Amino acid sequence: MGSAFTLTLANIFMWKWERQTILPKLDSHEIYGRYIDDVFFTCNQSEDKVKELLEAANNFHPNIKLEYKIEQQWYSGIIGHHKPSAQPTVVSFLSDHPRHVFQNVIHTALTRAVRYSSSFEVFNNERRAIRLMFLYNRYPSNYINQQFQKFFADYMSSSSSPFIPMITNPSQFFALRQKLSTQPTAKQTQLATSAAAVHLIQNTQNVTQRNTNNMEATVKRNNNKFKNNLFVHVTHEARLKGLAREIHMIHDSFFKDTSYANIRLVVGHRIDPNIEFELSRKRPSLSLLKDPLEKNQNEIKPLTTATKTNEHC
Repeated sequence: MGSAFTLTLANIFMWKWERQTILPKLDSHEIYGRYIDDVFFTCNQSEDKVKELLEAANNFHPNIKLEYKIEQQWYSGIIGHHKPSAQPTVVSFLSDHPRHVFQNVIHTALTRAVRYSSSFEVFNNERRAIRLMFLYNRYPSNYINQQFQKFFADYMSSSSSPFIPMITNPSQFFALRQKLSTQPTAKQTQLATSAAAVHLIQNTQNVTQRNTNNMEATVKRNNNKFKNNLFVHVTHEARLKGLAREIHMIHDSFFKDTSYANIRLVVGHRIDPNIEFELSRKRPSLSLLKDPLEKNQNEIKPLTTATKTNEHC
């Protein structure tokens, strides 16, 4: 999908496809789900009937071809499916990123595996796949073990191996899963924050002047929280590892004994831009969209006129 509009177009096409081929022929109690062009559904009919349904859906448009797999055995739980075309790539350990980025990548992968694994056996399979994925991306084995041990620290038994940290029994896994299931995801937190902001705006339109004054005082106090802070952001580079410390030293050398000594300097890091995103330009620049010949002709015409005028003179 090279264009930014391709994903939207694919969703529009699949939305029409599923409503004209699959959904009308499924019973209301069946399960159906789709993510872009990947479809999952349950059907209580015979295998021949299911194949007829899929073949009819495959003939919906001449430019599409569906590949399907019918599972014969019922599994009462959630299993992880990895697409054959998916590449086991994450942020490479050799890339120039702050150290906490690699830690967050490992913890996020483990958290996702715990959330969607419904059994201890399924989670062990996912954990092994995650470990192999990080080894493939040049993560040191000792670093992976350290992050695994940090993630499982509260749930590991004393019999666990210090060299290969893992959860050893289902009770530990379900305790961890119960804890993580009650915590909101990043997307849920973002939606809750947006909903709270909308609710606050709607309420402020109907409150009294007293409540409005109280709210303004609260907002003012929150704004004063960072009144004495000075934020400086620099792009992270491994060769400039001590840059933040040097910035603090320069700040202290100039303002330590002055009236600005109470200002707290906070140095943050910006992650380097993704090189793939930088190289793939979503839209050409305005200069490239203009005809260069027309531009050159417009620049030459006044010079030609001036030359002719000089000749007549």
